[in-house]
Amino acid sequence: MTVRDLTILGCSSQQPTRRRNHGAYLFRWNDEGLLFDPGEGTQRQFIYANVAPTCVTRIFVSHFHGDHCLGLGSMLMRLNLDKVTHPIHCYYPASEKKYFDRLRYGTIYRENINVVEHPVEEEGIVCKDDKFTIEAYYLDHGVTNLGWRIKEHDQRKFDKKKLVTLGIKGPLMQKLLSEGVIEINGEKILIDQVSYFRPGTIVAVVIDTKSCPNAFKLAENASLLLCESTYLESEKELARKYLHLTAKQAAEIAKQSGAKQLILTHYSARYANLEPFVEQARAIFPATEAADDFKIFPIPR
Repeated sequence: MTVRDLTILGCSSQQPTRRRNHGAYLFRWNDEGLLFDPGEGTQRQFIYANVAPTCVTRIFVSHFHGDHCLGLGSMLMRLNLDKVTHPIHCYYPASEKKYFDRLRYGTIYRENINVVEHPVEEEGIVCKDDKFTIEAYYLDHGVTNLGWRIKEHDQRKFDKKKLVTLGIKGPLMQKLLSEGVIEINGEKILIDQVSYFRPGTIVAVVIDTKSCPNAFKLAENASLLLCESTYLESEKELARKYLHLTAKQAAEIAKQSGAKQLILTHYSARYANLEPFVEQARAIFPATEAADDFKIFPIPR
């Protein structure tokens, strides 16, 4: 059985609290594990979440402020210790490679894993393989910072009733799949007559930014938008000063971009209660939830 969910391994911002760790977000997506912005203590958060770190196949670092990357080195060493045999693909801003290298080689250990680096030099599609199309766009946070958009490929689905009615099975089905057309009783049957494409799920990750055009671009029609909401409206001037979002601004991005679901995260340590974040966001975008450490959200289809 495949797993499709988002596990919140941490949702605090620069300063962790007694209840909230530095940010880290794990999307378990079928046979892939996409880890975003592993902050300090991420390795230990996996233990508390009862999730094996070996599920991680890709690591994304939006920028190199400490709360978004201090767990990178320990995660790579943990995967090395666990002797994972699959490649670990790492995506990060190319201009900040020196920080990636410092974290990767910050201590003594014998590296046995296959780390495949994907330093992002230009906006747009940064990777397209047999599972995902991955896009990255610059956000506005005063440092080089990337937001991410991951889309799974559209999947062809067959209408089982039509297949049964037409008697398409076995060798006929194989021929239809390979050639796109078959002939039954002198009539040509095209593959599109008995199937349709289910659009692939889109996940957008917008962390550490003020409101900017690329935040809306990343979130466009997203099935799930994970978005920072560092402050409440009462501290909107702090959000403006430090180039962050309020819960209300995050909701406006979700609404105007046609996102289906919004998950708020990256809260300032000044807040103990997260309910006001949800209340302020839902007034604009009702399909809003608040991230909290070890909370799990399904990835919609």
